[in-house]
Amino acid sequence: MGLTYVDAVVSGPSGVTRTVRFLVDSGAKYSLLPLEDWRTLGLTPLRRATFVLADGTQIDRDISECYIELAQGAGHSPVILGEAGDEALLGVVTLENLGLILHPFNRTIQPARLLLA
Repeated sequence: MGLTYVDAVVSGPSGVTRTVRFLVDSGAKYSLLPLEDWRTLGLTPLRRATFVLADGTQIDRDISECYIELAQGAGHSPVILGEAGDEALLGVVTLENLGLILHPFNRTIQPARLLLA
């Protein structure tokens, strides 16, 4: 599988906006904002959670919320507040909140189809 990156405009409660290049990670539950980005936006921790990395390592990170705008849609999403060295990730919770999916074959962001029962 190839890597997919997307640019998004993110904003926090202060109204400051910032363009961030995210790695789309279909294996990540939450999106992650690097330290410099979330501090610039004025985000503050709302809660803390433990995450398990692909190698089994457990890490604790704070979580906040911001507004994320992609070319395909926009909305609020929880985000992990990254620490030094963390890369911006776009996870599945953000994609679902925006009504989007990562197409598994061509690695593009597309609107999700809603199935009615």
